[in-house]
Order: sequence, then C-alpha cells, then structure tokens
Amino acid sequence: MNTATATSPDLTTAFSGAIAPSLTTDRRKAALIAGVGYVLLFGLAIFANFFVREGLVVADDATATAANIAESNGLFRVGLASFLAIFLIDIVVAWALYIVFRTEQRDLSLVAAWSRLVYTVFLGVAAIFFFQALAFYDSPAMVEAIGPAERNAHALVGLELFNSAWLIGLAAFGLHLIVLGYLVVRSAAAPRLLGLLMIVAGTAYAVDTAAHSLLANYDSVANVLLAMVAVPSVVAEGWFGLWLLFRAGRGDQGRSDRNGVADRDGAALDHGGADAGTILQSRPSAVPEELVHQFARGTVAPNLQLGVAQR
Repeated sequence: MNTATATSPDLTTAFSGAIAPSLTTDRRKAALIAGVGYVLLFGLAIFANFFVREGLVVADDATATAANIAESNGLFRVGLASFLAIFLIDIVVAWALYIVFRTEQRDLSLVAAWSRLVYTVFLGVAAIFFFQALAFYDSPAMVEAIGPAERNAHALVGLELFNSAWLIGLAAFGLHLIVLGYLVVRSAAAPRLLGLLMIVAGTAYAVDTAAHSLLANYDSVANVLLAMVAVPSVVAEGWFGLWLLFRAGRGDQGRSDRNGVADRDGAALDHGGADAGTILQSRPSAVPEELVHQFARGTVAPNLQLGVAQR
C-alpha cells in the first residue's frame, strides 16, 4: 500500500478565511500606522536629541550643565517625556513593519522587528538615567544629603550613561535598518534605491558604534562620523516614512507573495491561538470538528496535510 499526501483545500480555506480577517491587520493599514509613527519619531527625536540633550548638556562640565537644566527645567522634562514617547512608538512601529514585510520574507521581517525592539529596550534603559539625573537636580533628599558640586557631578554621569546605553542600542538599530533595507530591495513595490540607502544608513550606525569603542581619539573624527550617520539616515528614513504613508501596501488586496502564498494565509500562520468557536462558524462540514479544536490549540498547522491511503 502506497501512501500519498494531499492538501485539504477546505481545511486551509476554512482556517485562513476564519482567522485572518478577525485577528490580523492588513498591510496597507500597517503601513499607515508605521508611516505615522515614523513622522512622529522624526519630530520627537530631533526635538529630544538636538534641542534638549545636545542643547542643555555640556560635555565634561557638570556646573554648566546644571545651570542650563535649572534655567530650562521644563524643557528638560519635556525632552524626557519625548524620549518616553519614542520608546512607546518604536514598539508599535516594529510590529507594523513586520506586518508590512512578512510576505517578502517572514524570517527576516522578524529579525528586523526584533532588532528594532532590542534598540527600543536599550532606549528605555537609557531613559532611566535621565530620570536619575533629574532626581539629583530636584529631589529634596538629594539636596539635603549631597553638596551641589557632588550632585551636579552625579547627574552628569547619569546623562553620560544615557549616551552609552543609547549608543549600544543604536548598533541594534543599525542591524534593523540593514535587514529592513534588504527587504525593501527585494520588494517589487518599493524603490530599490531606498533599500540601498537604508542599508548604507544602518551600516553607518554600526560603524559609528564600533568607532566609539575602538578609537581612543574618537572626538577628533566625531563630526565626520556624525555626518556619515546623519545624511543617509535622514534621507533614507524620511523617504521610507513617506513611502509607507503614500505607497506601501496599495493594491495588495488578495495579492499573493512571490511564493504564491496569499497574505491572509501568512497571517493565519500567526493566528496566536484563535478560539475554536470563531473557526467553527465558517468550517465546511467536511472538516472534522476535532481538527478545528487542535488548530485552535496550536497543535496542527492551517495548511494541514492529510494522508490519503491509495491502494
């Protein structure tokens, strides 16, 4: 007796049709979410980094930094709130970009999402040091226990630790841009040049982080490296944000990816534990109810292959 394997179209259709519409976001909506997120991140990052952090913190001068923050305490607090907003928005953007690019190559889309989340975690850790610096300046307990010079020195150390934690996170962000750029290059719907620019920007982030570690005289080349990072990053990420807002995901309804798998079927792979009742509502009578319950528990794949005995 020979055993052949055949795919049950009714089962696949039932599962993907029942789950995808209710538990997933389509690529166009995800692209809009990511695009809006990019616009917000662009504005918040420029404000928090250049107007607040760079504007108020004076490297190696605790007294001048303390004077700047005392004079612009409200601005410093708004800058901290902006970093926290960036932290939260980046989580949403990582998810949305995964949705947009999972039909190009799901595994790499996951790598891009996870590397952005790693960067986001480091940004959150860095924000703790911002809070700590603020406590040294404003906390009554600190004011009573520690003299002004020592408090200012501790606060400046906290602000410098923010830079160090964020710098490590930017290495992960560089990896994110490199992988994302590759996915953009592979996409038939995105400009190839955009993807290449993103790869260049991601590489620049990684090189800059490495230079901080390897070059004892980093300060002498800091301006060159800053330009090397800033120019491709601003151009690539600005262009990418506009592409997400106005172009990404348009005309995707019912489109299959390059492997012939419909976007909704890719979504069904990520069903994440749909309840059996939802699936049973659209189950063809030929599909055994037990298989539906197994799928809902995650013990059977949506494209389950059924063995058909042939004599």
